[in-house]
Amino acid sequence: MNQIEDQYKTIQKPFESDVYKVKGSKFIAYAFPVQNEEQVKKYINQVKETHYKARHWCYAWQIGYNDAIKYRINDDGEPNNSAGQPILGQIHSFDVTDILIIVVRYFGGTKLGVGGLVSAYKMAAKMVLEKAKIVNKTINTTFGIKFDYKEMDKVLRILKEHDALIMERKMELDCDFIIEIRNKNKEILVKNLEKCRCIKKIMLKI
Repeated sequence: MNQIEDQYKTIQKPFESDVYKVKGSKFIAYAFPVQNEEQVKKYINQVKETHYKARHWCYAWQIGYNDAIKYRINDDGEPNNSAGQPILGQIHSFDVTDILIIVVRYFGGTKLGVGGLVSAYKMAAKMVLEKAKIVNKTINTTFGIKFDYKEMDKVLRILKEHDALIMERKMELDCDFIIEIRNKNKEILVKNLEKCRCIKKIMLKI
């Protein structure tokens, strides 16, 4: 997957393709944004319940980015690598991740052969990805900081300058913040927080 700094591409919400027909067989593709295998299982079961009369429910999914990518393919009874692999190929072609694509096939009575199946599953996956809303997301990281309440204005100013988000805050005599920031901005933010001498403690692992 081609990365632009610390960004990746995924889909914004679920999408369904138009019906793709080949020699009587009907192919319908679904694309879902996913972040874990539990979500993958949920959507597969959901599509199977909706299309319980279909012959095949083939899919491919990919989760993660950079060096932490996981993926799976499933031909669901079609010849090996005739369904899941071409679906995964379109995921790679569109350079997206955190995505599940399921292609449902209603058999039309005529066998398509391996080449015909590869072409059909590829086209169905392509159709749903062309229809989907693809968005760029940033890869973010979180860490904690502790500081005196009297330093609040100074800390908030530095966080704002670096577009950091406060995810959690606990404010007493000492203030504890959980910060989220884009990966590429983390190092300079930590340096500037240390430089201002207003921070008691920085917890990089939380």
